Amino acid sequence: MGKGRLCTPGSPVMIKTRAPEVKPRCHRCGARRGRGYQREAARTRQPFTRPQLARRAPRGLRAVPRPEVKASGGIFRLRLAGVWKHLRHRTPARGLNFIDLMVRQGNIDNPPKTPLVPGFECSGIVEALGDSVKGFEIGDRVMAFVNYNAWAEVVCTPVEFVYKIPDDMTFSEAAAFPMNFVTAYMMLFEVANLREGMSVLVHSAGGGVGQAVAQLCSTIPNVTVFGTASSFKHEAIKDSVTHLFDRNADYVQEVKRISTDGVDIVLDCLCGENTGKGLSLLKPLGTYILYGSSNMVTGETKSFFSFAKSWWQVEKVNPIKLYEENKVIAGFSLLNLLFKQNRGGLIKVVMDKLLNLYNNKKIKPVVDSLWALEEVKEAMQRIHDRGNIGKLILDVEKAPTPLMANDSTETSEAGEEEEDHEGDNENKERMPFIQ
Repeated sequence: MGKGRLCTPGSPVMIKTRAPEVKPRCHRCGARRGRGYQREAARTRQPFTRPQLARRAPRGLRAVPRPEVKASGGIFRLRLAGVWKHLRHRTPARGLNFIDLMVRQGNIDNPPKTPLVPGFECSGIVEALGDSVKGFEIGDRVMAFVNYNAWAEVVCTPVEFVYKIPDDMTFSEAAAFPMNFVTAYMMLFEVANLREGMSVLVHSAGGGVGQAVAQLCSTIPNVTVFGTASSFKHEAIKDSVTHLFDRNADYVQEVKRISTDGVDIVLDCLCGENTGKGLSLLKPLGTYILYGSSNMVTGETKSFFSFAKSWWQVEKVNPIKLYEENKVIAGFSLLNLLFKQNRGGLIKVVMDKLLNLYNNKKIKPVVDSLWALEEVKEAMQRIHDRGNIGKLILDVEKAPTPLMANDSTETSEAGEEEEDHEGDNENKERMPFIQ
């Protein structure tokens, strides 16, 4: 195991392990190998292998796949790596977010080296505890933030990023809860100071964060919510927002027609030309918050053209103009706040408030659909096509759909060069929304 700490999916603890030495890992399969083995493999130009990973599992064991990004790029860069795990292992649910799509494409600052295991949130059962862990017991159902690796079959995370799951919340709902609701709460109440009678414009109202924003706004009296979303989502989300507009329409004029002064808060995950539109809609003392840049994702791989276009369309902010118009512009990144700026204590307080709202039936995570790990490519394509309403969940216990199983488990060399989009609409219709 090496010198490190191990725990199960969603575990809030870390267990110290002993080993006489830390051997290097194989760059292909991740197995520990001695230097003699490495020299021999290099001399014979043979890839490192894992002998114990047989074609057929030993009795009582099974191969648990783990989605991996082998290099930045398109969907064909995803693969499944498997290790043997006991059947009594409690398998978690893992949340699939738009940031995972951007990580796969290498569309983020300082992306980690590949191969890597994506994922930033998961849920599961505690199977091991560190010596100094308080407040948790083995067998507790938990959800957790993870700095990558949340899609692995075993997850180790510090206790400050782990939270108990309410009794009536499922694992799938728990995996859909932390990222969406903490992001929405922090922007509305910590950054923008939402109060009674205010108005909010949220882009991608049908997404996980958009639905969380709508639910949290409903907890404050007389809050007006303007939302933009793809037209095919309107019927499903029309009751969650006050006014709903097509994302491709001129929503600026529509908002001003209803509210001539504009809105108090703009929540923008698109960036590009929407930055200038959002600032123009702000009332005096209004707050514009950028928390994403999904407009940069247009194709299967990282596009310099899309990045340049999005950057060029962003309105250049003049501080003097902000001063004269009494407007506020801000940014929010939950992952940076957690893992780079060490604000886990603040997020813990926010999670306690959110779980209290959940227990009082004020909010509830929206799960779009469940996907087997073998279907991770199709799940990512659904997010890429903006076809989801709420959160997509990777569920280890779910069997892959026969239509997808063969295409997802292995990728041929030809598949890396050819991309088939003919089945996109079929996949959208086949996967029902889980409300």
